[in-house]
Amino acid sequence: MSQTSTRQSPDLEQARAWAAAAAVPDPEIPVVTVADLGILRAVELVDGVAVAKVSPTYTGCPAVLAIEMAVEAALRDAGFEARIERVIAPAWSTDWISEEGREKLRAYGIAPPEKTSHSKRGLFDVQPVACPRCNSQNSERLSEFGATPCKAMYRCLDCREPFEAFKCL
Repeated sequence: MSQTSTRQSPDLEQARAWAAAAAVPDPEIPVVTVADLGILRAVELVDGVAVAKVSPTYTGCPAVLAIEMAVEAALRDAGFEARIERVIAPAWSTDWISEEGREKLRAYGIAPPEKTSHSKRGLFDVQPVACPRCNSQNSERLSEFGATPCKAMYRCLDCREPFEAFKCL
């Protein structure tokens, strides 16, 4: 007579750990998750410990510790022993934001960054940015920094609405 185990396979456990960590919202932009932003690089099970690899969006990001603590808490709440590893190389890029994440940003009123591989845009470019409300390219930058250092403040010259735009990194 074979005994059945209630224990899940390692692949299912790893997927469950990933799902728990991936669902953590960004503390500064709660409509996107750490997975949407691409800052959750991996979740591995190592000797029964869920090890989440997380990258900061930029050096000095004030939210990095809060993100790491939230990911660790989510893993523990899901029943895992947890450890966070901060990964700084290669450096995070806005190209890692998922298409779903870009759409969530736009719906929230933040212009998502263009893919840098298809653009010459940089951190402090002043090129027009498409308004997330009316999609007009007729915009102007009002301030190099928005509510966070990774965003700039713009105004659409067509619908006249102000909006933030995620900077390309």
